[in-house]
Amino acid sequence: MQVSKTLCLFVAAVALSLGARAQNISIATGGTGGVYYPLGGGIAALLSKHVPGMQATAEVTGGSVDNLKLVGSGKPYVAFTMTDASQDAYRGEDKFKGNKVPLKTLMILYPNRMHVVSIEGRGVAKMADLKGKRVSTGSPGSATEIMAFRLIEAAGLDKEHDLKRERLGVAESVNAIKDGKIDAFFWVGGLPTASVTDLANTPGNKIKLIDHADAVAAMNKKYGNLYIEDVIPKDVYRGMDSDNKQATVMNILVVHESMDDKTAYNIVKTIFERRDDLIAVHKEAANIRLENQKSRATPIPFHPGAARYFAEKGVKLD
Repeated sequence: MQVSKTLCLFVAAVALSLGARAQNISIATGGTGGVYYPLGGGIAALLSKHVPGMQATAEVTGGSVDNLKLVGSGKPYVAFTMTDASQDAYRGEDKFKGNKVPLKTLMILYPNRMHVVSIEGRGVAKMADLKGKRVSTGSPGSATEIMAFRLIEAAGLDKEHDLKRERLGVAESVNAIKDGKIDAFFWVGGLPTASVTDLANTPGNKIKLIDHADAVAAMNKKYGNLYIEDVIPKDVYRGMDSDNKQATVMNILVVHESMDDKTAYNIVKTIFERRDDLIAVHKEAANIRLENQKSRATPIPFHPGAARYFAEKGVKLD
């Protein structure tokens, strides 16, 4: 009896110890038609498999703004987001007016390209042609919406009066343009974005990506140096006649500043050491590189736990 009692106490103590170390993390991603969601699922699988005691799950969300609000809730979220939305949250501006979110950067991810998408026959060949058209500017709570509004303004258009505006995610936008319900849509995402690929490959539709890189200077003048002139190469989506000259913004992975250093370190270490597994999920993961980890690339300070990992790898953040 004494042996049995001792064994039971030992098992209970081990179970209690394991329970105390168990750690549940949620990865805030985006819609199912973008890049955040599959990559977030890949990261969740890596963390659950390779970080002892950690269980991570990926959540479908409205995108960057919603993700930042989830981080602000204080619950254990790791969030995909864009630098422009993050800056607003960190400063308590725009959609976060009066509600600063205490953020830290875990890592610089990959560049997010602004897609201004139409199809042949809708009369949209340049930004000015959007006037009077039915246009989706992204789902509510997304960084696509933030950047779309800034681009529309820089192009000399009024989002409220010049457009017949819808607020759809990328998958819904593609379905709407196929059905003739909208003429164009905005989407900020990695390359290739699955839903845009689907549109480009749909018989009877010839995709048109609208050039807008000339608006970058005006966007940066008003909002800071968050955007760069870039291109979507013509071989990315079927039917493109030429490279698309567009605006790009960086994606980052952020957490609440209260996350402990060890957890932040383990997350960053696992992602970089298992990066090949993520590349197998989506090729944009190939752009998650140690040499891209620079303080100037993010408006949000790096988490000390992340900084420790980068220091071990000889990366100078400044």
